[in-house]
Amino acid sequence: MKNDILTDKRILRQKLMEKAAGLPESYTARADKQICEAVIKTAEYQNAKTVFCFVGRSTEINTRPILEDALRSGKCLCVPKCYGKGVMEAKRITGFDDLYPAKVGLLEPLDSAELIIPTRIDFAVVPCVACSPSGLRLGFGGGYYDKYLSNAGFFSCMICRKELLCDEIPTESHDVVPDMLITEDFTIVLSP
Repeated sequence: MKNDILTDKRILRQKLMEKAAGLPESYTARADKQICEAVIKTAEYQNAKTVFCFVGRSTEINTRPILEDALRSGKCLCVPKCYGKGVMEAKRITGFDDLYPAKVGLLEPLDSAELIIPTRIDFAVVPCVACSPSGLRLGFGGGYYDKYLSNAGFFSCMICRKELLCDEIPTESHDVVPDMLITEDFTIVLSP
């Protein structure tokens, strides 16, 4: 059964990554801008002192407006630093010069960057390949976010372009549903 779910996830992930790569730039630029603006307007983001946000790459949502706003607003901004299989930490950055190209095109901080422990994080922006309107998330297959969010005490907001929503996402017991979903057209609170 588990192998069937993993196979289903792998097939769906590949299909949706291809779809994402084929989305028109005019659509992705507009959608990304609207998604970032919606994130910044949430009360949870506005009230956060420490923000954890991924740095979008190639076909992912361009999160630069969120990162810039957090820095400009004086928030403590941390971004993911990945180690080994499924191990991720939040590292503080004070500007884009703190990032360097790492594996698979990710921009990450140096190992020496300040570690921000999860209890200091107030708000996290979570990536996905795709998700369902109910918040079921299809990640990139490394398990980084499911592990990191499994014991998180902070508010998590998943962002996804509407064109990549799926009614059904195969899930496993360890898959985590974030607190909120934001697309370019709507925001849904997923947990009370």
